[in-house]
Amino acid sequence: MSTIGWKLNRLRCMGAAEIIHRISNGLRATLEARGYGIAAQPPAPTTASSAMPWVDPLPLAFEQTKNQYLARADSILAGRFRVFALDPAVLGFPPDWNTDPKTGRKAPLTFGKTLDYRDGESVGDIKYLWEPNRHLELVVLAQAWHLSGDRAYLQGAKTLLDSWFEQCPYPLGINWTSSLEISIRLLNWSFAWYLLGGEESSMFGDPAGAAFRRRWLDSIYQHCFFVSKHFSRYSSANNHLFGEYVGLFAGAVTWPMWQESTAWRVMAKQGLEAETGVQIGNDGVNREQAIWYQHEVADMMLFAGLMGRANGIEFSAGFWAKLNAMLDYIASVMDVSGNVPMIGDSDDAVMIEFAPERDVYRSLLATGAVLFSRGDLKAKASRFDDKSRWLLGDEAAARFKALDANAESELPKRRFPEAGYYVLGKNLDSETEIRLVADAGSLGFLSIAAHGHADALAFTLSVGGNEILIDPGTYAYHAGEFWRDYFRGTSAHNTVRVDGRDQSVAGGKFLWLKHAEAKCSEFIVSDEQDYWAGEHDGYHRLSDPVTHQRSVCLNKLKNEIHVDDTLLCQQQHLIEIHWHLSEHCTAQVEGSNIHIHNGSIQVAMRMPDAAWTPEIVCGSEDLPLGWVSRAFDRKKPIPSIRWSGEIYGTTRLQTIIAIDKEKC
Repeated sequence: MSTIGWKLNRLRCMGAAEIIHRISNGLRATLEARGYGIAAQPPAPTTASSAMPWVDPLPLAFEQTKNQYLARADSILAGRFRVFALDPAVLGFPPDWNTDPKTGRKAPLTFGKTLDYRDGESVGDIKYLWEPNRHLELVVLAQAWHLSGDRAYLQGAKTLLDSWFEQCPYPLGINWTSSLEISIRLLNWSFAWYLLGGEESSMFGDPAGAAFRRRWLDSIYQHCFFVSKHFSRYSSANNHLFGEYVGLFAGAVTWPMWQESTAWRVMAKQGLEAETGVQIGNDGVNREQAIWYQHEVADMMLFAGLMGRANGIEFSAGFWAKLNAMLDYIASVMDVSGNVPMIGDSDDAVMIEFAPERDVYRSLLATGAVLFSRGDLKAKASRFDDKSRWLLGDEAAARFKALDANAESELPKRRFPEAGYYVLGKNLDSETEIRLVADAGSLGFLSIAAHGHADALAFTLSVGGNEILIDPGTYAYHAGEFWRDYFRGTSAHNTVRVDGRDQSVAGGKFLWLKHAEAKCSEFIVSDEQDYWAGEHDGYHRLSDPVTHQRSVCLNKLKNEIHVDDTLLCQQQHLIEIHWHLSEHCTAQVEGSNIHIHNGSIQVAMRMPDAAWTPEIVCGSEDLPLGWVSRAFDRKKPIPSIRWSGEIYGTTRLQTIIAIDKEKC
């Protein structure tokens, strides 16, 4: 899409107030580029930091995994960084902070707020450029120093920071463009500061160290100042705004050394409290309709809450209750093996790289189990992980162990009505469970619904902890419009597509112009069956409007799922029903039946209407169809099933999914 076309579409999603706001920001950027209203000469810090770390004492009991942290730190010192599909990305140490490791393009050191990070010709793939600049690696080096006392890691942290100060002078270059990126860097600096020893760090012990401390503090002030003047507002006020408040809060709490520090802290805390109410529903689901951002926002709340609590700044009971409810949602959609449906966008990024291995969802549940004294979350988490230890301290492991995992539980919750998600199932949280997660929710958050997918009335299916029907994920963000459109489009989800079109209309890579409105009309849970029904209006825009209604009935006695799709219309339409199988599944067509195997699990799928014959597509780049992305910028072929045919007027189509009864 051309730049002009995108800008016109973006304007269509703005109200008058937002347009005025953005014009004002543009004028301010012009003045800032000329040196007005910026923090070119930061004031001297008034006092040494008296702030406390998020947990005291900092944990040390990593006997089983200590060598993994040291090996990871050694890899960083050798110039090898984790950057999405480039793992390792050989960047050197210190790296060139302004060069995209994927394309090799070097972004110019012009005034940051005038740079267009979407312009791949000038900055490369911005996700790859920004990822190392978040300084997750600084925390890894700080952890290695904390655990080993080896000064090579302390010196490495200093070298990393000094090189960044030299190569990325405020306010020039691509690393002074996005308040979110600046905030995430602040957050990592905060945690690293304490792990490196805080004010008492031997990094600062001589005159050269004192000069380095001042350079770091000057940059911290400039980071806080920048964020405080450039919050994401209006249609951009999604997780970015949440992250900006968290970064500013971390900066103000960790380094309360300037006249503005108190105002920054109050502003950030009030913003976090307000956005918790705006961005998270009462059912505990993040309104971006993307499970990865559910985890990201929960992490942000956790970091801010712990940091504040350690320094006598307590968040409200409502704030903590929302975090608790967010964990309920994660636990309820997670199957017995820990699989979570990849609903909505995911950029595969984390705020802080606490542990060598990522198990982000179960880790959150383990932390929540201790924070909220919940044995049911312990049962879902299954173990006390390293990230939880870093956050809560060594003694938290004993608290986790003491929780009764068999205590009475309300999990899994079945209804998340504000978000539109519903859990159908049999023998849930057992080895013989059948779990479906059905979607009758909105496209996404705010007018652009940036991270939503056109997946109305889709559902996922897991049997005995084995994924059968999946959401194929995200794969691409800024690079690759073809694949960006596919993975967030309707054909990449277990639902119905009409006339080859998506349910919602995209206007850019993070912009939807028309939103399909979905709703649940019925949800009934009983011992014999679970029943869910919903509809959406995404195809009302067609010259002959089509309403898609879907009902799903899980017969628990027969282990059968009956899916009824009704298309309400008057004329002729091309209909496609897609079903996407896990990469661990095999599938074979026999007549109008499809036999699916995942290990010992056997599933048969058929449509009683013999006129509709299925095809299995695996890894087609032409359609495209038959792909899954488990990690950002990585994809692999999967078997995808497509039934297609033409209808004339209102038509009801049925799909029957029969699960091997011996296994459930």
